This record gives sequence, structure tokens and C-alpha cells, in this order.
Amino acid sequence: MFTTQNPLKSFSGLKAASGSFACESESSFFGKETAAAIRASYALKAHKEAVVVQQPQASYKVAVLGAAGGIGQPLALLIKMSPLVSSLHLYDIANVKGVAADLSHCNTPSQVLDFTGADELAKCLKGVDVVVIPAGVPRKPGMTRDDLFNINAGIVKNLIEAVADNCPDAFIHIISNPVNSTVPIAAEVMKQKGVYNPKKLFGVSTLDVVRANTFVAQKKNLKLIDVDVPVVGGHAGITILPLLSKTKPSVSLSDEEVAELTVRIQNAGTEVVEAKAGAGSATLSMAYAAARFVESSLRALDGDSDVYECSYVDSNLTELPFFASRIKIGKEGVEALIPSDLQGLTEYEQKALEALKPELKASIEKGIAFANKQPVAA
Repeated sequence: MFTTQNPLKSFSGLKAASGSFACESESSFFGKETAAAIRASYALKAHKEAVVVQQPQASYKVAVLGAAGGIGQPLALLIKMSPLVSSLHLYDIANVKGVAADLSHCNTPSQVLDFTGADELAKCLKGVDVVVIPAGVPRKPGMTRDDLFNINAGIVKNLIEAVADNCPDAFIHIISNPVNSTVPIAAEVMKQKGVYNPKKLFGVSTLDVVRANTFVAQKKNLKLIDVDVPVVGGHAGITILPLLSKTKPSVSLSDEEVAELTVRIQNAGTEVVEAKAGAGSATLSMAYAAARFVESSLRALDGDSDVYECSYVDSNLTELPFFASRIKIGKEGVEALIPSDLQGLTEYEQKALEALKPELKASIEKGIAFANKQPVAA
């Protein structure tokens, strides 16, 4: 139980810079909306209960599949920091016990449990509210996301079969690349198992938004916390379409700046792969972005009615069956697709949107074909 007027001040074990929940938390993966929501929620409780305020209610179980990997470890750490998580289940085929032991020493509410190998996967998934899947091999220099397809497609298919059998009602967050194909694979597997709910399957494209926000803020010398750029399409190369004309706050960009920023956002993953020179891909920024999406999902599950993110989901906004756009997330998953971002596009954006569709369509069809070529076990 907290004995301070600020219930989150000592939550993470780190000293807050002031007596109110603002400071660093607003620039963390919690984001501006989460920080405001948590602050308002606990300010209200503080008002009602005077000085003695209950600890934030940690009541959700989250599983990370691929928790010992380059994305999985920092992602698990960030999820461990969430005040909404009661139990954190870490799964991998090896080396996960040490990760769990290490994380379990952090003085945050969630209990950490480890699960190793296929025999323990079902146990890991029982009763879970959110499943996050960063499992798979990373990109290396010279590799495209499609080069990863055969390895990661099989991994995702096997994991989703277990999700379908053990926690079909959970929110499912797919990080494993190529997301443009692995999300359709997941959907097909769930359909074959008879448990597909399009509202609860999400391709995590948050990193594209995080990058767009960062690069635009840097270019225009804006305060990062204020910048919001919707990113639509898919999650690879030219299928990533930042709608810079829809940036909030409104910014003035020349045609050259739009082209330069768009290409940088599309190729940002390659920028990191090349900088790491064979030592991996974008793991830390991906973990940060995925943690933001997990936190948004948990807020929605917890009753926050004002949760919006961009995500690659089952969609009717275009003729394609899957498409990344801004969505509203609620207790039951996707509450609404937001079509307004696709209205009133600039000529550059409209051309780019039409240009990305054939590539995205091919990636979707490749995923569906893979899933149907290898029927799931009953």
C-alpha cells in the first residue's frame, strides 16, 4: 500500500523527479495518453482516499513467446515495469530460465514464470490475456524480410496453433517478421482451429509510428511527446506509408522533405541492421514499440475508452484483407478502424498507397498459401 499522495511515485523503485506522475513517464513507452490516464485515475483515487492510496491493480497475465531473444529480453523487462501486469510468462526453446530469474528480482508487482520447450508451451499459455510473439530469427545484412519467411513462418504457425488450443480469447500481438505474411498465417491457423476472432489479432507495426514521430520531431525541432504521425499499409519497405500530411501538430514539409522522411522511415530497419554489422537487427527500439502496444492493450482491457494505435489488422478499409491503420482498441479488441486518415491524402501519398498494394497483396497471399499448404493438427 502506498503512503504517499502519488501512488506511482515509488512504483518502479526509482525516485520520481517531482511529486506528480509526469516527468520521465510521459516520455517512456507509456506514452502521453497512458501517462495522463494513469495520472487522472490515481489522482481521483487520491482525492477519495486522502493520503493512503491503494497500489495500482495488477491483474493481467502476459506471455512473451521468444523471451530469450534479442527483442524478447528487453521487451520482457519493459512489460515487467507495467503496473497492470500480475503475471509475466516467459517462453523460449532455450536460455529462458536465466532471463526469468534475472527479471524476477525487479521490485514490480508481476510474478515471473519461465517455460522451456514445446512440452511447456501449453502451460505457459493457460489463462493468458495478452500473447506477444517476437520469436524467430533476426535479419542480417543483405537479408530482406522475405528471406526470413520460411523459418519464421513455421515458427509462428506452430506457436499460434498452441495459442488457439490454450488461450484463443487472448489478444495476440505478432512481431515476428515478415509481419505482412505472419499475421495472415496466424489468421488462417485460427480459422482452421475454428477460433478466429479478427478483433484480437494484431500485427505490431508500432515501431513505424515511433520512428516516424522521432524523425519528424528531429527534422522540425518539435517536442517529441506532442508528435503523432499515422503510418498505414504494411510493415516492410514500400508497404510502410507514413501519412506526413496528417501529422499532429500540423507541420510544413517541402516535397523533398516528405520524400526524404518517407524513405528513411521505410528503410529504418535496414539502417539498424547495417549499423550493427551482422550483430542483429532493431531489437531495442522494437522492444520499446512493442511494450507501448502491450501497454495500450492492457489499458483497453482495463476499461480505458480512449486507446488508439496504428496496427496491421484484418481490415475493410481497402480491397486488401489486412492493412495497417489507426484503430481504436477496447476490452474486446479492435473496436473501430479509423478511415479518416485515408481521406484527403496528398498526391504523393495517394500514389504511394496505390504503389504499395500489389506488394502487400502478394505478401498476404504468400502467408495464406503457406498456412493452407500445411494444415494444422486437429
